[in-house]
Amino acid sequence: MTRSWGPLLCDFFWPEQETARTRFVSPATKPLGSSWTKRPDRSHPLKGQRMTFRITLLFPWTVGIGLACCRCTAADPVLAPGSKPELLAEAGAGEGPAWHPELGLLTSGDGHIMRRDLEGKQSIHREGAGTNGLLFDRQGRLVICESVRRRVSRLESNGSVTVLTDRYQGHRYNQPNDLTIDSKNRIYFSDPCYGDRSSLELLDPQGKQVEGVYRIDPDGKVTRIITHEVDRPNGLVVTPDDKYLFVGDNNNDKVGGARKLFRFDLQPNGTVDFASQKLIHDWKQTRGPDGMKLDSLGRLYVAGGLNEQNPPFETQAQPTAGIYVFSPDGVLLQLIPIPRDETTNCAFGGPDLKTLYVTAGGSLWMIPMAAAGRPVWPTLP
Repeated sequence: MTRSWGPLLCDFFWPEQETARTRFVSPATKPLGSSWTKRPDRSHPLKGQRMTFRITLLFPWTVGIGLACCRCTAADPVLAPGSKPELLAEAGAGEGPAWHPELGLLTSGDGHIMRRDLEGKQSIHREGAGTNGLLFDRQGRLVICESVRRRVSRLESNGSVTVLTDRYQGHRYNQPNDLTIDSKNRIYFSDPCYGDRSSLELLDPQGKQVEGVYRIDPDGKVTRIITHEVDRPNGLVVTPDDKYLFVGDNNNDKVGGARKLFRFDLQPNGTVDFASQKLIHDWKQTRGPDGMKLDSLGRLYVAGGLNEQNPPFETQAQPTAGIYVFSPDGVLLQLIPIPRDETTNCAFGGPDLKTLYVTAGGSLWMIPMAAAGRPVWPTLP
């Protein structure tokens, strides 16, 4: 039986001037070079006009921008032909999907790190881990946000655990949530707090609680790079050329709290330019952005939204849960609805990295995609 989610209206605008990012393919161990170039005027008849269209299950139409080396255009599909979300498991996949070419898919679920092997068998990979975000570094080691133990750690190839950081300036973190790694192997992680706030230790000089974003350098030095510039940081990702840091601001347990996706210019020293902060998307009355990943064309995939209302916090008029796909310039291209609350995260996997795995309310979904993902590791030949 096919379930219709009802109409969802989305507005797109054709700007008078458009720019495109020139990306150069290089090995994963090297930063990508880039330059800016003005996009040729295509004299589109809808240029400068507002476009509104209606969808029921999937957006049938996408907007792209031209890239000099890997060209992302309106003709480039997001989904593989005929694909739709497929339910793989009802439980064990609350958050943090991360793909390993030999182990299969790891997720955070039911208090453990769960494993779905290459044959589709599910088991406990690391019992009682108390984790959220998971990500493999360039050496194939699992970097872990341990929200329960309030630290960021790394699972070594021999099975031992290295604690990368468990305190900032002598104070314990809130709930390390999600992470990303740049081309210099610097780790960035978000540290929000959801639920009880009585044990928070991180305060600014005025005594205000801090829910920040931090950077761990390869030598172990930890720097706070965002303090109050966003309300409650959640998902985050650095672009492969280290040009931008995207941050999901998801204060979903407060009426009127932020539910926004922001982009910051990332400077060579790993700090952000606060003056560059740009709003990419606002989820408004529904649940905001959660985990996010990039594909090989530079498109951004963000888990977010909610199907059932959660008053007084989320009062959306129609289902909005799923994966939101944005162009490299931050234009919303497509929503891939997921019929399960809450859609929390996603990751590319499979032998060709063209399978998008989605975690939602403990359940696990898969979607065949048109383009491969671009995780830090593994990389395609």
